[in-house]
Amino acid sequence: MSRRVVRQSKFRHVFGQAAKADQAYEDIRVSKVTWDSAFCAVNPKFLAIIVEAGGGGAFIVLPLAKTGRVDKNYPLVTGHTGPVLDIDWCPHNDNVIASASDDTTVMVWQIPDYTPVRNITEPVITLEGHSKRVGILSWHPTARNVLLSAGGDNVIIVWNVGTGEVLLSLDDIHPDVIHSVCWNSNGSLLATTCKDKTLRIIDPRKSQVVAERFAAHEGMRPMRAVFTRLGHIFTTGFTRMSQRELGLWDPNNFEEPVALQEMDTSNGVLLPFYDPDSSIVYLCGKGDSSIRYFEITEEPPFVHYLNTFSSKEPQRGMGFMPKRGLDVSKCEIARFYKLHERKCEPIVMTVPRKSDLFQDDLYPDTPGPEPALEADEWLSGQDADPVLISLKEGYVPPKHRELRVTKRNILDVRPPASPRRSQSASETPLSQQHTLETLLEEIKALRERVQAQEERITALENMLCEVVDGTD
Repeated sequence: MSRRVVRQSKFRHVFGQAAKADQAYEDIRVSKVTWDSAFCAVNPKFLAIIVEAGGGGAFIVLPLAKTGRVDKNYPLVTGHTGPVLDIDWCPHNDNVIASASDDTTVMVWQIPDYTPVRNITEPVITLEGHSKRVGILSWHPTARNVLLSAGGDNVIIVWNVGTGEVLLSLDDIHPDVIHSVCWNSNGSLLATTCKDKTLRIIDPRKSQVVAERFAAHEGMRPMRAVFTRLGHIFTTGFTRMSQRELGLWDPNNFEEPVALQEMDTSNGVLLPFYDPDSSIVYLCGKGDSSIRYFEITEEPPFVHYLNTFSSKEPQRGMGFMPKRGLDVSKCEIARFYKLHERKCEPIVMTVPRKSDLFQDDLYPDTPGPEPALEADEWLSGQDADPVLISLKEGYVPPKHRELRVTKRNILDVRPPASPRRSQSASETPLSQQHTLETLLEEIKALRERVQAQEERITALENMLCEVVDGTD
């Protein structure tokens, strides 16, 4: 008699649990815009939700601790003239969030630690470069102030938020609407899906498609793709018969999938949320009332079904907390923020353990809030893995850090470089200091000369007056 071997995994018994009623956020008018983004973004400090708003687009930002009923006059973040389609918190500054809108712009906002008295209407910077609506945002995982946006104009733009400049514009890669964009762990590559049914791996700094796969899922409905820890691509899509399907692909060999599984016949797009620390992917369909989760491993069948969290009401959107925002004392390995029509409900995923000690195997060092690179270093070709932190003592978000934008003044165009000027471009700090001292001496000498000339003019004027008086 053959015995079925049970696969060993510490995540086999992960279970989800909705928070108690008093831990939810009530009376929020969640946006009704038909767009396949999560509509919700969360970090260790704040919860942001795209909401219904008259006369433009808006989203609400609540401190995580502000649970319960939300006052109907609670201040919103308003500034877009069209509906907000996507929002994303900066991974390196918990007070900075970007929003993308139907009005073709991207805005970056500084959220104060205190509750504002009135609506926040002034973004730190407005990024204008798309010609159609902008529906996808994604911050670079390791470089400071680098933000990606993708629009209905089939263009991907990578911005330096610190200066407001376009670093890169990928405008001839996608022939149709872009459905999803995802960075790999160090931000050297992008995985994109498109209405033309092609999954692409792109090197953004070379504006080059490194690998591509047509019809990773054969259905016409939107596909999603995320990078896994091992560099594979996990995708969700639809079969030709409109069944939902998930796939795992090796970019070095796109011909055959590593794994391909049919799911069900629902028509909601599956949003994948991937946790590289545990290599668990959570699938949340808009309009579904469940979260399904799978563990991705190096052994066949590679994508292992773990469990399903089910509830009665369908979800309008979903927020996914970064690992550093979880409660390690309760063996919490993921937390979702599920949007209903009028409220947001936290859902906690835990691994049952009897010990109160810190569980090292559940919490390897995880990306912290410090960037590994500056924007210009990344643009020049450098790559760096995320700066990791330990969660052993828990994580305390840093105090408010201001995003400083130093816009380059377009009127400040330097004159053509003379031989002396071009030489100064490569000067050392010491020689620059010497040049400054020389300039100051020249200015001082000019001042003395002007003063002497003024004295001489005054003396000549006096002489002239005397001559005139004498002739009279």
